[in-house]
Parts: sequence; structure tokens; C-alpha cells
Amino acid sequence: MFRKIANVKNIASIGGGPIGAGWAAHFLAQGYKVRSYIHSKTEEDAYRNIVEIAWESLIELGLSKTASLKNLNITDDLEEVLYKADFVQESIPELLKIKQDFYQLLGTKVPKDVIIASSTSGLTMTSIQKRCETSERTVIGHPFNPPYLLPLVEIVGGERTHPAALDWACKFYQHAGKQPLKLIKEIPGFIATRLQEALWREALHMVDSGEATPEQIDIALINGPGPRMTVQGQCMAFHVACGEGGMATNLDQFGPALELPWTRLKAPALTEDLRNKMVNGCNEMARGQHFSEMARKRDKSIATIL
Repeated sequence: MFRKIANVKNIASIGGGPIGAGWAAHFLAQGYKVRSYIHSKTEEDAYRNIVEIAWESLIELGLSKTASLKNLNITDDLEEVLYKADFVQESIPELLKIKQDFYQLLGTKVPKDVIIASSTSGLTMTSIQKRCETSERTVIGHPFNPPYLLPLVEIVGGERTHPAALDWACKFYQHAGKQPLKLIKEIPGFIATRLQEALWREALHMVDSGEATPEQIDIALINGPGPRMTVQGQCMAFHVACGEGGMATNLDQFGPALELPWTRLKAPALTEDLRNKMVNGCNEMARGQHFSEMARKRDKSIATIL
């Protein structure tokens, strides 16, 4: 029904932002040939910069024997990108109409035995695939940023996605060096992003109410639960934290705390004041560092942990 995973050689990475370029870097490091579509040639320098920054850490982690930056072709010609594509990773802007229009086009341009995966972090495949004539092969393959370092990719289909497409995607991503997580069903925000958004919501509340600065919040996470989460997720951390009684002791002893107000906060209104507090706080932490410098430091640290 779909192409043999071992025969997948050519990847189409569509989208000129950090996710699209990040996917391109990942697939290049795995030895694939990558054709990347960007909306305008003016985006090419920024795109190559992301790939080159990624390459530094990917070299440290170890490249495939056939990995080479020479296998990257960047163009604003969509037909050229889709030509001979064995797999499509779409990372265009998160606007539903644009996605639907694009998938309507891909449904006719991409051979029917080629899987089309979306990097979307907020839309459902049921919505995206509505006007796609070959929607049975469309799936979500949602990465975590940066996709060339963090292994997770969350996989889920839409109402018209064939189960075989999901199975193929899981096997392919694993073959391509990722850690696939197949969701039970479509849910808004998937799993990892929803957990991240819960942290983000609480952070915004603390900044908005003057209880903490962005820097204090990051210090708390980096030096508290952050390192632990590299070896234990939230559930197992709480299970082990309560000794022999495990999660049962945790819930029986600390369950009443779940009723405290901070666990029931809705997202705060994004006022101009809150917006400025977040922007100014992050700029102070950055201390004038350029994006490239901060991304490079981030990548080297993650690579060391991996």
C-alpha cells in the first residue's frame, strides 16, 4: 500500500522556518537526501544558518555514513521538491485555511503510496485533511523543538487516515532515528505540548501577578524538575518520590492539595503589561546574545545530555 521503508531515500521538507529546517537537518544526518521548499529565496540564508548550527551538534552525536550537507537542495519550486519524494514532512504556517489548501494540492501532486506528515502543533489532521483527495495517507508527525536533537515525534491520524498509514509512520520515524509516540486518539495539543502549555500557563500567571520574573521561573525549572525529567517523567517522579508506597501514598497524602487554587487557573489575559514583562524579562536574560549564539549553546548542552 505504501513504499517500503528501506527504499525511502528522498525526503521533501516543506516550510522555511526553524521546524522545517530542523527536520531537514535531522534527515540529512540520518543519510537521506533532502529537498526543502521555502516560500521565497530570500529565506534561504536563514534556513542554511539553522541547518549549519544543527550540524555542529549532530556531528558530535554521530552522523550516518552517508550523511552530507551536499544532500540538501533548497528551492522555491514546489514541483522540484515533490519530484521523486519518498516521504513528505510539512511544516508550513499554522493557519487552517492555508493548510487545507496546501493538502488539497499535495493530495494530487504527491504519489498515492507516499505518506504526508504534518508538523502541526495545534491543528487536528481531521481538519487539515478535509479537502485532500488522498487523505487516507495523511498523518501528524509532531516533533519537539529542535527536531534534529529531541527524539520525540507524536503521531496521530484524522478521521479519514488509514490505520496502515499510522503504522507505517511509526516504523519509519523509528527507522529514521526518532522516538515515535502513537496517540490513542486525536486530542487538542497532543501530549507533550499540553504538558508544556500547563507550565507556560502557570509561568504567565506568576509573572502577571508579580510573584516571579521570567528569569526566576527558568532558574527554578533548570535547577529543579528539569534535570530529573531527563530520566523520569512527572508520573514516575511522583511515584518514586513517596518511597515504598509509590503513587498510592502520593495521592492519598497529597491529594487534597490538588484542590488548591493554583491548579485551576485559566490562562491569563495577554495584556500589554504582561506582554512587556515577558519580553523585557527574556531580553534581560539573553543579555544581548544573538539567536544563533543562544541556539548553538542550547544544542551543545542538549547533545551532551543525549
